[in-house]
Amino acid sequence: MSVFDVESAPVGSHQEPIPMSDIDMALTSQLVVAWAGETGEEHRLGWWRCDLASEYGGEDLFRRLLPSTWRWAALQGAREAARRVDAELRRRDHEPDRIISLFSLGFELDERIEERLADLKRSGHTPDEALPGLAITHDGWRPDIFWDWVADHGKAGGTTSPAGRRLSGSLPATVGQQARRLVAGLAPAAEHYPLPHFRRAL
Repeated sequence: MSVFDVESAPVGSHQEPIPMSDIDMALTSQLVVAWAGETGEEHRLGWWRCDLASEYGGEDLFRRLLPSTWRWAALQGAREAARRVDAELRRRDHEPDRIISLFSLGFELDERIEERLADLKRSGHTPDEALPGLAITHDGWRPDIFWDWVADHGKAGGTTSPAGRRLSGSLPATVGQQARRLVAGLAPAAEHYPLPHFRRAL
């Protein structure tokens, strides 16, 4: 592993460096779920009302406005729509700042993921070159393929809470493990975004 494969811990921090592979996994998970949750011309899950990552939706506009980074822009737009729905659901909880969800992993992690996305956009690579896990978004909407992808992340039992689906067990130690459990928590399928989440300890 080279020095470029891990994120440096903040100055004065005693935390272990975060592997870049974990950051990429969390970002990939966010982008895939954001894409799948769109309403879209393909009638995807419809968890957020947008159609940014489809050929005749937002992609057509982004191709004309951003010829070099339009693929990133389409996925980033869907991700922003997902983040807003996620935030609205978290606000239903009496302590929303304690909720850890796929689109709200904590200030420091959210910042690192945002920086990673910006770096990848500037790299000149397409999303699928930079994040091979996005291949699931290439061949159109296939619900069976998406839910198989979710199932590949394992199982995550949960209970209903005012905000959404609170997952059983404690918050995993690494961002990679957190992302896996939060994706797994999307199952079983729901008509509305189920907001799988953990509650951060006081």
